[in-house]
Amino acid sequence: MTKRHTDNCKKIDEGKTYRLDEALALLESCASPKFDESVDVALRLGIDPKKSDQMVRGSVGLPHGLGKKIRVVVFAKGEKAREAESAGAEVVGAEDLVERVQKGWLDFDKAVATPDMMATVSKVGKILGPRGLMPNPKMGTVTIDIATAVKEAKAGRVEFRIDKGGIVHAPIGRKSFGMNKLKDNFQALLDAVTRAKPAASKGQYLRTVTLSTTMGPGIAIEPSTVMQERNA
Repeated sequence: MTKRHTDNCKKIDEGKTYRLDEALALLESCASPKFDESVDVALRLGIDPKKSDQMVRGSVGLPHGLGKKIRVVVFAKGEKAREAESAGAEVVGAEDLVERVQKGWLDFDKAVATPDMMATVSKVGKILGPRGLMPNPKMGTVTIDIATAVKEAKAGRVEFRIDKGGIVHAPIGRKSFGMNKLKDNFQALLDAVTRAKPAASKGQYLRTVTLSTTMGPGIAIEPSTVMQERNA
């Protein structure tokens, strides 16, 4: 454990839950390594991830993006391929792109596809799926509106999904964003996760909230305070 990490931990009371503004201020005061750390949120939800009717999954466009270049590939043909290129996709292809992925090429962050390409794309589902790269209509990455999907992906559209422990992990930007932009992005994510609440979920939905940076300690946030701010 580095001296920087130890010093940062001393600033945080492990037995305390903070308001969002307090947590963001603490995060800002912590010493950083020599790179711009990612800021991440972990939301533990009151659902049973083993039950199919309690799945939480979706995507959200963060108002201030993620602060990094997102490399997007598109599986499309003809006019839709040209639309993808015009929208800024790094690589556009059809069977040739599938073959490239089959050979091990995965130098991209997001994949988008037109509906007619999904039978072909399914050939690499076992490669893309485990890496969270498989296009999915529920995430808005299988669509006819290719140009919009590409622009949203490049702007920092975040996909989220509940894990086996009932937790949603998602990035909300970079430490250099500052408190206001990080707060906006956090609220956008929280709104999307709240809208995705399954009808079968009973009781308190948002159980715990933790904010952290790439190399920093977790900061616990009082769930009731972020819900109050969201509803204000």
